[in-house]
Amino acid sequence: MAVSQLPDSGEHSNNSSYQHVEVTVTDSPHMQTTSSRLTHPSQDTPDNGQQGNGRSSRLSRGFAKVLRKNQDYIRIRVPESRLDRLPPEWWKTGLTFMWAGFNLFCTTIMITVVNDRVPDKSVNPPLPDKFFDYVPRVEWAFTITEVNGMILVMAWFIQWLLLKHKSIIGRRFFFLMGTLYLYRIITMYITTLPVPSMHMNCAPKLYDDPIGKVHRVLQLLSGGGLSITGSHMMCGDFLYSGHTVMLTLTFLFIREYSPRSLWWYHLICWFLSAVGVVCILLAHEHYSVDVIVAYFITTRLFWWYHTLANNQSLRDSPHNYFNRVWWRFFFRFMERNVTTTVPCTFSWPLPLPATCSKNPCRRYSIVQSVREEADGEKNSFLLCERSDYGCSQISDSAVEAEVCFI
Repeated sequence: MAVSQLPDSGEHSNNSSYQHVEVTVTDSPHMQTTSSRLTHPSQDTPDNGQQGNGRSSRLSRGFAKVLRKNQDYIRIRVPESRLDRLPPEWWKTGLTFMWAGFNLFCTTIMITVVNDRVPDKSVNPPLPDKFFDYVPRVEWAFTITEVNGMILVMAWFIQWLLLKHKSIIGRRFFFLMGTLYLYRIITMYITTLPVPSMHMNCAPKLYDDPIGKVHRVLQLLSGGGLSITGSHMMCGDFLYSGHTVMLTLTFLFIREYSPRSLWWYHLICWFLSAVGVVCILLAHEHYSVDVIVAYFITTRLFWWYHTLANNQSLRDSPHNYFNRVWWRFFFRFMERNVTTTVPCTFSWPLPLPATCSKNPCRRYSIVQSVREEADGEKNSFLLCERSDYGCSQISDSAVEAEVCFI
């Protein structure tokens, strides 16, 4: 939007890239004796030079006259911008956070239940596993898995804080994590496998001790369900691997919501995830089928959800079989107002100090600065533009004005 076109309101009636225009006017103590002109590269030709000079001069005088008449400010309402296609809706994010927390809590309860159902390893030895037949156990490997998992979770948390649309992305992450752990609760309960290795020492069984089971649940929650914290000493949560779920899910979100140019960042995260999954098998903490099923369910659920989220035409298509999944109602609830693909943009999560915003026009790059001398007056226009924002600064012989498009 050029400043010279502001008086022609008809030209801007269909422009929806800005939300409103504010013009702040202050009297200038300095008088100018020369004038400037506002030109356009396409108009700067010898044929239309005089016509462009006269039109620019008339528009400049008309705009300055309007500014002198309205000494405070002028606010022009225009249609809402396209950013409204991605409303934050933090309350939905809060609901999905509770959904994930509820299923994690139920998972700890189920682990205490299935621990009492695990058969004794002296009676039921570990099941045959082809990977274990060829690769001996490495004692310290599972520590590598949990350290890599904590690094990936921390990296994803920091990246999520820096994302501009963190509310939408956050509720997607919490919903998928809660759903994956809901599946894990079901598979753990319906099929209890024996321990995968003879080195595992399970916690004693508490058949008729509800107080002891509550204590174990609290202990498991306090330690984050990690073996390195000493909080996870129970067995039975084998099918499928929760560590594989978190290693895979965090990497998928890190790669999906970061620029493709950061290939080295993706490569490092992929390496941490892959090494963590392999170390689960090296430590003989899960059967191979536990890891394979966890990877398969996590990747498919992630890809199904984002296929629906990123393709608006599929949501209401009668030939879309993804609409038959049981969680389609939750999907429509969360994604109803998200009408476009979520861009990979970042923003600082905390407000900047007031000193950083004294002159907002300095934040923009100057793309055009032209001048013209005529009739003993001087007008200078600085046209600034950046994506959804614009800023123009006008100085006149008796008026200084700053026009900011917010």
